[in-house]
Amino acid sequence: MIKESTISKLFLRKTLKSPHRKAIGWIEGSELHFYNNDEYQQKVRVIFYGLTKLGIQPQDRVAILAQTSKEWHFFDIAALCARAVVTPVYPTYLAHEVEYILNHSETKILILENEAQFQKILEIQDKLEHVKIIVALREIAETSVEKLSKGIIFQTYQQFIDNGTLESQNSPKLFEASVESSEGQDVASIIYTSGTTGEPKGAVISQHAFIKMLDNVHSGLKTNILPTDRTLTFLPLSHVFGRCDSMLNLIFDFECVFAESMDRVVDNMSVAKPTLLLAVPRIFEKVYSKILENIQKENDLKKKVFDWALKTSNDYFEQINHDKAPGTYLILQKNLAYKLVFEKIYQRFGGRIRFLVSGGAPLSPDIMKFLQNANLTILEGYGLTETIAPCILNPPVRQVPGAIGIPLGDVKVKFAADGEILLKTEALFTEYYKNKAATDEAFKDGWFQTGDIGELTNDGYVKITDRKKDIIITSAGKNVAPQNIENIVKLQKHISNAMVVGDQRKFLTVIISIDRDAFLEELDSLGITGVPTYEELAKEPKVFEVIDREIQAVNSQLASFETMKGFFIAPSDFTVENGQMTPSLKLKKKVILKTYANEVDALYKKLES
Repeated sequence: MIKESTISKLFLRKTLKSPHRKAIGWIEGSELHFYNNDEYQQKVRVIFYGLTKLGIQPQDRVAILAQTSKEWHFFDIAALCARAVVTPVYPTYLAHEVEYILNHSETKILILENEAQFQKILEIQDKLEHVKIIVALREIAETSVEKLSKGIIFQTYQQFIDNGTLESQNSPKLFEASVESSEGQDVASIIYTSGTTGEPKGAVISQHAFIKMLDNVHSGLKTNILPTDRTLTFLPLSHVFGRCDSMLNLIFDFECVFAESMDRVVDNMSVAKPTLLLAVPRIFEKVYSKILENIQKENDLKKKVFDWALKTSNDYFEQINHDKAPGTYLILQKNLAYKLVFEKIYQRFGGRIRFLVSGGAPLSPDIMKFLQNANLTILEGYGLTETIAPCILNPPVRQVPGAIGIPLGDVKVKFAADGEILLKTEALFTEYYKNKAATDEAFKDGWFQTGDIGELTNDGYVKITDRKKDIIITSAGKNVAPQNIENIVKLQKHISNAMVVGDQRKFLTVIISIDRDAFLEELDSLGITGVPTYEELAKEPKVFEVIDREIQAVNSQLASFETMKGFFIAPSDFTVENGQMTPSLKLKKKVILKTYANEVDALYKKLES
């Protein structure tokens, strides 16, 4: 059990205990670099003093508007050491969304990354009510800085660090004094949900809740994670799952390497060679789709070898998953299948992975089972912003595909009459900031209402069947959980994403976004000339035929009331940029349905005629 009451006390103990152990890593020019624990502490300490020089006071708001990086993490820990409140802001947010969060949270100090983020601030600066100071991590053009309001102080990163260095010499004992004075009841962060509807809500998280989350993770994985392990951190630190990832080194004292960017993750894996990796299902979906796509391009012999290897390996793990001992011959065959086919997949993750953790959204059991053949064990878990990410996790000793696992640490689970998952834990948000009505609505008799519908499997694992607000009730009174259907649809080669429609309708249909790259590789065989745009492909009759075949293939796996009678191909992909996905890559279903309301109505009219 963690004895420290705050993140800052935990950080100080960890860095003092083993000062020469490698702690924080990063990649430059295909080379891996590290700070040891002592250097890690010094980096945080200087930033703490930089904030002190700016006049930071306990419970002042510090917002961070930047991509994931070691500097993001350093500012996070330093602000917590100063007893400030960290407000993460997604770098993908538009200017008006940034404005809402900065004003609602009453942010005083803003740490931003680069020119692109600075331009958003210039656009809204006259509407910012509380921001007094901006620190830029990267170079900002002088012409841009000149446009900044005189009421806002601007500092470059180097100026900030220089001031911090000087301040640390003037008040050398202030850092330890501030850390020592921190208390578990201090507000550590206001994390805004990237909700699929309405304005985001600010979940207020205390220092104690962060500590309890880490303690719960430690209790579930303490015998499985070692100081010799290494993670590659690339998820957005603006999201609670990525934030958890960045803090795990505080309890396990392993090496935490920050990826160069989300786009460089695959390349970075071969450099960092992580043993553990936290990711969202979209990462695994892309790997899975790419593997199947490449197999289809191979000759008949290689396809047959792949099919044999897949069946052999599946048979082996079927025995294991049912607590049976595979025979010697099957073990030999499985090892051969791995060498011939699946080892290459394992190497794509750096060649040292012991296990992967998937969270943020449901993971298809098919993907989990497939990657298991490549000795890639995926621990699917579950958590929300309000639970500071992980609260339920598949244990390393046994994973149940399709289930999110068992409760971690002090987490208690029960189910409401309608199947909604209810939680109790000390690793929980305190309230929604300035929103008592929403806070009261979130709890029932002391239990947090997650909004997810679930059940308990025969193994005692928790399984999610759908999101409560997403449940579709057809005009015939059938209750349909669209999430499972959408996950199967997304596994089709030419489909990027899918949203099932059918509430108060006679039957289901689906709005599809296509995988343009998959189609571009097949233009000749489809008889399509030139290099069509996404919108042009969406209108192609040949594309419609391909999608129709894939939808029929999915329908063959579903109950009759779950089948989709028709589909509409959206003229653009669902993205964060066009407002149809949240920054955590969840579909904004109400936005999508509103956008294509006329097309959906026309589709139903055609199918019903």
